[in-house]
Amino acid sequence: MNELTISEKIKILLKRQGITAKELAARLGTTPQNLQNKLTRDNFKFNDIVDIAAALGVKFVYDFVDDEKTGSNSGT
Repeated sequence: MNELTISEKIKILLKRQGITAKELAARLGTTPQNLQNKLTRDNFKFNDIVDIAAALGVKFVYDFVDDEKTGSNSGT
């Protein structure tokens, strides 16, 4: 299954809301270049994602999944 990266999800939210990355950077109190670097590298700290969600007015949900209940086993 091909999951979207965090960067791809953020870009989709920006497009849907008609917000530019520059505007998001301003809402976050960072530079557009810094945000673009994170988007390019798909390199976000957990707090970055929470702040981005708040700036976009969406809820970020993070969860653990029990492999036994889903029937998958990663061998770890």
